[in-house]
Amino acid sequence: MMSIYEFSATDIRGQVVNLADYKGKVLLVVNTASKCGFTPQFEGLENLHKEMESKGLVVLGFPCNQFGGQDPEGEGKIEEFCQLNYGVSFPMFSKIDVNGNDAHPLFDYLKSEAKGALGSKTIKWNFTKFLVDRDGNVIKRYGSVDKPEAIGKDISKLL
Repeated sequence: MMSIYEFSATDIRGQVVNLADYKGKVLLVVNTASKCGFTPQFEGLENLHKEMESKGLVVLGFPCNQFGGQDPEGEGKIEEFCQLNYGVSFPMFSKIDVNGNDAHPLFDYLKSEAKGALGSKTIKWNFTKFLVDRDGNVIKRYGSVDKPEAIGKDISKLL
C-alpha cells in the first residue's frame, strides 16, 4: 500500500526532499500561486503553521503556474514574494504541474486518494489543499475557497 512517504520533491532552493522526512507529522499540502485572488491564503497557511508546528503540523507549499498563469516567476522570486509579503516560514518547493501529463507524481497520488467534487481527480484551481495524517494517509481534500483557518479544527483532530 502506498503512502505519501514514497515520494520526493525538489524544494524551492533546489534540494531534493524525501517526504519520508515528515513521517509522524500531520501535513497540509497546498498548490500555491503568487498572483491569484486566493494568494492572501498564504497568511492563513502561515498562521496555521506557526500555531500548530509545535504539535506536529507541517504546511508544504507547491507553486504552480497552470491556472491562469498566476505564478510565472522563477523560484527565487516566488520565495522572496512569499517571505516579504506573508512571512512564509513553512517549506516551499519548486514550481510543479498538478494536472496533466507533466503532473508531479505526488499530486497524482494525492488526487487519486482524495477526489474532488463529483469524484473528480482534477485540481480545479490554486490553493487546493490536502490533509495528510501522521501515518501518511490522505484524509481530505479542500478546495480553493476553503480558507486555512476554517480547516484548523480538522487539523487539530489529527494532532
